Amino acid sequence: MTDNLGAYERSAEVYDAVYTQMINYPEHAQKIYRIIDDRVPGAETVLDVACGTGQYTQYLARRFAVTGLDIQPSMLQIARRRLGDDVPLVEGDMTDFDLGRRFDAVVCLFSSIAYVHTPEAFRATIANLAKHTVDGGVCIVEPWIEPQAWEDGRLHMMTVDKDDLKVGRITSSEPREGHRVLMNWAFAVGRPDGDVETYTETHLTGLFTHDEYGEAFEAAGLEATFDPEGLIGRGLWVAVKHT
Repeated sequence: MTDNLGAYERSAEVYDAVYTQMINYPEHAQKIYRIIDDRVPGAETVLDVACGTGQYTQYLARRFAVTGLDIQPSMLQIARRRLGDDVPLVEGDMTDFDLGRRFDAVVCLFSSIAYVHTPEAFRATIANLAKHTVDGGVCIVEPWIEPQAWEDGRLHMMTVDKDDLKVGRITSSEPREGHRVLMNWAFAVGRPDGDVETYTETHLTGLFTHDEYGEAFEAAGLEATFDPEGLIGRGLWVAVKHT
């Protein structure tokens, strides 16, 4: 999963600014609480895979003993400032990390699973999430767009208009090749000193079908159900590990 390494190195702060406008983290965390409490009464430990800057992690930490994992050091630096020293944060790749322990719940939110882009890596990632889940525990995965819903060439614009930060981000994409989609993000970032920085990022992502998700969970020993609404309309997989 090395294709996107460095993509966030200069923009973790911008990432936070863009997505806090899109995601109601406190409200969504409440739904995650309910799912965990329902599937694993008395759950105490949670692993937040692809935790990014710790936006979800900070709310999970109010209810559970949480560990965060992410592949990007720059994201973890912001997460550390946000979370303090009490929450363990680990640098690792979701496809093959090994923490040597298991958790009552493992979550992978905001479509972070998209950053595995081959069927082999996708199945390995789901299996790895399951490996880190206790028997009877729950694995919660927010999926990315399914292949049939993808539109090649579609442009998307996001903006941030704050007193201390102005951001414009245009997303375009290359034609899909099998499971893989290469997305291009073009940024313009303005700050109060009058400086405007422009740069681009490329993100290689994977599109997988509903059936491919279901088959991967089953192969990993998880009994999965799908909530089509989920947190932001992309759906949510909730999978309990067989005892």
